[in-house]
Amino acid sequence: MSNQAYEIQDFSPYGYDERQYCSPGINLPVGCLMRTPTVSSRSTHTSADNLDLVRPDALADSLRKCLSIADVLDGNGRYRQSAAEVRTAVGSARPMLHDGRRDRPHVPDELAMLWVLNLSDGQHTLLDIADRAKLEFAAIRGAADLLESSGLLRPAPADSL
Repeated sequence: MSNQAYEIQDFSPYGYDERQYCSPGINLPVGCLMRTPTVSSRSTHTSADNLDLVRPDALADSLRKCLSIADVLDGNGRYRQSAAEVRTAVGSARPMLHDGRRDRPHVPDELAMLWVLNLSDGQHTLLDIADRAKLEFAAIRGAADLLESSGLLRPAPADSL
């Protein structure tokens, strides 16, 4: 997640490619990601539009954000907990947390596991849980992976929606 300010703008038929994809008869759920709204840049789609306006650090930052979005979309899912009592389940997973390995990129903390177990009712997605817990998606995803591998969590059937 980014700590930078952002704005979600409503669809406008004055948009760009998303205007075509979201038109009647097609209506695909398409959005547009941009650093600067095109209408606020006078050089866009004119002869003054050139690569000198693109900063490598800004381009790299945009790529990191797009990859982060793809990770969330790819890693999101719904789960059901297999344990009857959340605290007991976390206790049984604790040895996996403290196995001394440092090679895992996102070793979940106990709070992330508690949130995942508490809200894994087949209705909440991992993104829902991360938003509610105010934790990074990667921490929630890591907790779900650990809990699933220890048998305390299982993917929710598609009909649980």
